[in-house]
Amino acid sequence: MNKSSKRGATTQPESYEAASAELEKIVSTMEAGQMSLEASLAAYQRGAELLQYCQDKLQGAQQQVRVLEAGMLKNFTRSDNNES
Repeated sequence: MNKSSKRGATTQPESYEAASAELEKIVSTMEAGQMSLEASLAAYQRGAELLQYCQDKLQGAQQQVRVLEAGMLKNFTRSDNNES
């Protein structure tokens, strides 16, 4: 059961770093050119999933930075206006 459920559903990476490392490994393996067509297609699919995961994580981090920067800019503006 474990093998079929593992094949049927893709596993979520533990972190951005883990996804990036797995993606790098897939790219290296594919570039070596030693994979069968079926294995290449599976690797490409997994790579696309990992790429989407990484992009989503980066977009989330960028949004958090924007929120933090907006809050910091508001605080600086308020203190500058209060002192003037």
